[in-house]
Amino acid sequence: MDKVEAVVIGAGVIGLAVARALALSPSLRGAQVLVLEAADTIGTGTSSRNSEVIHGGLYYPPGSFKARFCVQGRRQLYAYCHERGVAHRRCGKLIVATEPGQQAQLETLAAKAAANGVEELQWLTANQARALEPALRCSAALLSPQTGIIDSHGLMLSLQGDLEHAGGLVAFHGAVARVACTGQGMAIEMADGSRLLTQWLVNAAGVSAPDLARRFEGMPHDLLPKAYCAKGNYFTLTARAPFSRLIYPVPEAAGLGVHLTLDLGGQARFGPDVQWVRDPQDLQVDPRRGDAFYEQVRRYWPALPDGALQPAYAGIRPKISGPDEPAADFRLIGPAEHGVAGLVHLMGIESPGLTSCLALADHVTEMLMA
Repeated sequence: MDKVEAVVIGAGVIGLAVARALALSPSLRGAQVLVLEAADTIGTGTSSRNSEVIHGGLYYPPGSFKARFCVQGRRQLYAYCHERGVAHRRCGKLIVATEPGQQAQLETLAAKAAANGVEELQWLTANQARALEPALRCSAALLSPQTGIIDSHGLMLSLQGDLEHAGGLVAFHGAVARVACTGQGMAIEMADGSRLLTQWLVNAAGVSAPDLARRFEGMPHDLLPKAYCAKGNYFTLTARAPFSRLIYPVPEAAGLGVHLTLDLGGQARFGPDVQWVRDPQDLQVDPRRGDAFYEQVRRYWPALPDGALQPAYAGIRPKISGPDEPAADFRLIGPAEHGVAGLVHLMGIESPGLTSCLALADHVTEMLMA
């Protein structure tokens, strides 16, 4: 059986960030880090099917992992992008109340943001918001200047480059069948029958992480949450949008509402909505869902033309809370909970996972070294 000191399962943005942190950690003393990825390239799942937003940190309960890692991770991510030349733009975001009854929700967001340490948040009247974005309709808004956009694939390529420069490796077509937790370490059996033994193992398999964790022998399974798939559909705008900032409605129970984001080329896209599905490979966008998009977007952009939206892509939120439950925090299950030294499972790493990746990776490294 081949041996490797540290293994990360999953080459999305979280897995790559964790592997990079492990490879650069002085505590591992130059140990080899291997990333196992079932697909044939990096970031084929949630990491490449999202809004590519660097979040400010407004939405999350104070003291939660989401709040802590989002604010800390945003600061780290901007610094990393600047240092490594990863394309990004700190464009700002408006969260809008489209009717007076929603202003209380904005006040709640502002209070969470203050508790979470979000910088420079500003309350805007309707006139002040329209002075920034004349096409906008709202009764009030919050301006988050720290929100931005990023080339997520460029970020993942940079993280992979850092890992490989430190002596790590990404192995593609590396599907894991099962793992046995033993006194000598963790024995990984691959789908092709090959076997690896490792001392440190991180399950960062995204949507598949809970199912994979149930194939770990020698650790309790009653700790593992149930997985849910919340599909998010996106539509692109066929013309150029009259906005220079991101526009978000007040958040929904399972997501942040159908919002307007911009890519680095200025192309506007709308989404994601929330569609609960059973199959994580259900990634086709039903054009008929566009009807609801028009209704929701016109609440804050009344001039959206008929026929201007085209189906784009869909992603799956790796949720561990169901349709009628409050949104769950990130779930990090480590040795202190399951009793297996050197093993961490990452569950429910949905938004703001991209923003949080560097801070989350540092925390996972600390968990493994404790």
